[in-house]
Amino acid sequence: MAHDHHTHEHHDRAHAPADFGRAFAIGIALNFGFVVIEAAYGVLGHSVALLADAGHNIGDVLGLVVAWLASELAKRAPSARFTYGLRGSSILAALFNAVFLLVAVGAISWEAILRLDTPAPVAAGTVMIVAAIGIVINGVTAWLFASGSKDDLNLRGAFLHMAADALVSAGVVVAGLVILLTGWLWLDPVVSLAINTVIVWGTWGLLRDALGMSVAGVPPGVDANAVRAFLSSRPAVASLHDLHIWAIGTTDIALTCHLVTPQGHPGDAFLHELAAELAQRFRINHATMQIETEKDGVCALAPDHVV
Repeated sequence: MAHDHHTHEHHDRAHAPADFGRAFAIGIALNFGFVVIEAAYGVLGHSVALLADAGHNIGDVLGLVVAWLASELAKRAPSARFTYGLRGSSILAALFNAVFLLVAVGAISWEAILRLDTPAPVAAGTVMIVAAIGIVINGVTAWLFASGSKDDLNLRGAFLHMAADALVSAGVVVAGLVILLTGWLWLDPVVSLAINTVIVWGTWGLLRDALGMSVAGVPPGVDANAVRAFLSSRPAVASLHDLHIWAIGTTDIALTCHLVTPQGHPGDAFLHELAAELAQRFRINHATMQIETEKDGVCALAPDHVV
């Protein structure tokens, strides 16, 4: 028996990556200048906590550069070789930021542990002043990316790093004050370790999401079971298979599936409406549905475990 296959592709106009070029430029300039000042005073003040903060900040400067580059590459138009453009570069940037940050934290934590055995004198007043400046700079930079952090994992990475830096600087101020009042030199490396623990905690989710998206996992915030239930409940759809949901970039989600409609092809209007609802309900803005009109037809991709 012949099987008629009608393929309909509905590609909603992909959401263009938000233009945060100015925010990146300002953030990089502010943070790089601060890193130079902070590192210098950390050495002069013998503060491992201040050096830890400076090391973390230089990692964020590099992270901002990578995130900015990725956001620009994501604007490239599709080509014969890169048919989705270079939107996937934003996923790689988020993954890089998470991994780089965790590596830097590990190195700084090792230095802090060594300092626990041999605490060094700390210029607490200098540490407090420099860290207080850091609160302002990091807070302003985080604010620059706040509006885009909810919908873009790449911008979320930049925002989380800057917000964490503001928190880190606040911890350094507290440590400096306590050392100034009590002379407890051991508190400096202890605060550094505590800061690093907070950073790891905040970065883990970014690493998990970026890693999942880089291997074509269902993007965070999208419930695959809910999508399946929604598609199955549409009029004329008897069943579906070969459902795939993945991220093209940090702002674009794609879907492909086979819909079985025994009563015949439901028409282009049905597919256009379905794609629009997928975009509205699940932020899936690049959907491709293949229609299969024979309920008992054998599709090579029908079992869910087949890719």
